[in-house]
Amino acid sequence: MRRRTSRLLGGIALVTSLALGATACGGSDDGSGTEAVSAEDIQAALDKGGTVTVWSWEPTLKTVAADFQKKYPKVKINLVSERSGDKHYTALSNAISAGKGVPDVAQLEYFSVGQYSLTKGLTDLSGFGADKLASKYTPGPWNAVTEGDKVYGLPMDSGPMALFYNKQVFDKYKITVPTTWDEYLEAARKLHKADPKAYIANDTGDAGFTTSLLWQAGSRPYKVDGTKVKIDFSDAGAQKFTAVWQKLIDEKLLAPVTSWTDDWYKGLGDGSIATLSTGAWMPANFESGVPNASGRWRVAALPAWAKGDKASAENGGSALTVPALAENKELAYAFVEYANSGDGVASRVSEGAFPATQAELKSTEFLDKEFSYFGGQKANEIFAASAANVADDWSYLPFQAYANSIFNDTVGKAYISGTTLPDGLKAWQDASVKYGEEQGFTVEK
Repeated sequence: MRRRTSRLLGGIALVTSLALGATACGGSDDGSGTEAVSAEDIQAALDKGGTVTVWSWEPTLKTVAADFQKKYPKVKINLVSERSGDKHYTALSNAISAGKGVPDVAQLEYFSVGQYSLTKGLTDLSGFGADKLASKYTPGPWNAVTEGDKVYGLPMDSGPMALFYNKQVFDKYKITVPTTWDEYLEAARKLHKADPKAYIANDTGDAGFTTSLLWQAGSRPYKVDGTKVKIDFSDAGAQKFTAVWQKLIDEKLLAPVTSWTDDWYKGLGDGSIATLSTGAWMPANFESGVPNASGRWRVAALPAWAKGDKASAENGGSALTVPALAENKELAYAFVEYANSGDGVASRVSEGAFPATQAELKSTEFLDKEFSYFGGQKANEIFAASAANVADDWSYLPFQAYANSIFNDTVGKAYISGTTLPDGLKAWQDASVKYGEEQGFTVEK
C-alpha cells in the first residue's frame, strides 16, 4: 500500500498542478489517522491559546474569525484569503510536499476532498467528535466529506440546484416555465424562434455542470473504493442527459458563451441568456454581477428528467478540513466546528452563504426570506426543497481535478465540432482511465 500510494503521489505531482505532496503518504506517523481527542482536550487547548492559520477564500469567515476570537481571546485566527482555485490547491500541495508551512485549516471544494484524503493529507476528524454531527447536515455535502466511518472535514456550504429564469423574457414570449427537461427543450426552441438572438441558456462545455446533471439524472459514472475506481459514462442516466443536451447543441439553441465572462454577465442582463441551472449560491452573484436585471429574474425547481420526479443535485460547495500536518489540531477543529456547525453558521448565512446544515435550511427565518432581486420571491423555499432531494450516493474521482481539467479537450469537442456528446463522454472516460492507470490506480473498465 505504501509503495502504491507513493507512486500515486509521484505521478500526480508530475502531471497536475493539484499535486499531492509525497510527504503526506508516510504512514502511521503522518498524523492523518484517527485520534481520540475529547471535548476536555479541546477546551484545554482553547484555554491555553495559540494561533490557527486558515487558508480559505470564503469571505464570510472574516466575521466568523472575529467572533471566535472574542469568545476565545487567547486564540488568534490568522485568516489567509488571497488565494482560490488552482493557486490555492497548488500552494497547499506544495506545503504538504515540503512538510512545512501547512495551514491548520484548509478550505477544499467537495470534488477535491477525496484527492487529499486518499493520500493521507487530511486528518480524520471522527476522533474529535465530528462523526456525531452527521444528522446536522444535508446528505449530499455530508457524503462529500466522509469515507466509511472517517470524516475528513465539516461541510461549509452547499449548492442544491435550481432553475433561475428571466421572467420578463418568458412573459414576453408567453413561454411556460419548464418542469421537465423535455419541456425545457421545447421552451428553448420557442424562445430562439421568437428571437434568434435569445437562447434558453449558455453552454460551451462545463465539467461541473455536466456532472451535476448526470447526478440528477441518476447516472453514477464514478465508483471509488480506495485506489480502485470505475469510470463508465454509458448508463441510463447518462443517456437521458445526452439525449436532451445533444438536441440543444445540434439545433444551436445554446448561446456559445462561457460562464463568468463579461459576455455571460451581459447576456444575463439583457435577456439573451434566459435561464441558468446552477447552485443555490447564485443569488449573491446575480445581485453583484447583474444589478441591472434586478426584478426580472425568478427561481423555480430544477426541471426533472421524468414528470413528477423531484430528484436534484449539487453544484459547487466546499468544506473546512484539518490537514494531517497541521500543528494545532485541537484549536483547528474547534474553529472548524464553530464555523460550520456552531454559532458561525448563522453569522455566515446572514452574510449570504447558503448553509449545508439542516437546522438553518428548515428555519422559518431562512425560508421566509424575501429576495427583492427575484421580485420578493421566497427563493430559499425552493433551494431547501432541492437540498432535501439530492441523492447521497454520488462519488467524485480521487483525481477529479485532473479529470475536470481535460473535459474541454474531450467532451468539449461536442460543442464546437461534429463529435457527439456520447463520443465526447467516452473520450473523457478513456482519458481518465489512462491517467488513473498511469498514477497506479486499479481501474475497472
